[in-house]
Amino acid sequence: QVQLVESGGGLVQAGGSLRLSCAASGLTFSTYTMGWFRQAPGKEREFVAGIAWSGRSTAYADSVKGRFTISRDNAKNTVYLQMNSLKPEDTAVYYCAADRRAGSVVPQSRYVYDFWGQGTQVTVSS
Repeated sequence: QVQLVESGGGLVQAGGSLRLSCAASGLTFSTYTMGWFRQAPGKEREFVAGIAWSGRSTAYADSVKGRFTISRDNAKNTVYLQMNSLKPEDTAVYYCAADRRAGSVVPQSRYVYDFWGQGTQVTVSS
């Protein structure tokens, strides 16, 4: 049974930082592309960042480029999202997702990903 468990969310002031973690189990983590998505109230779930199985390829939404960094530790079955210079518009529930295709291009469509975590709330106050 595949499980993705996010942690690290919370309340932070604008300009602050948070580091999200997603611990995976029940899958061969090192062969999966991993992604982070977010969903704000009343909005669609949107792509934030993704990383290929090897860690050599990453992708970011334009809105977070230069502020967020995705990384993974295949030995720990964990993917991270370092979020710096947070803005109120970053407020959302953040979800971790896994794509079983071990491609070199990171997909940005949520429909491609096979497994999802339950999400962790990030709230940025102004």
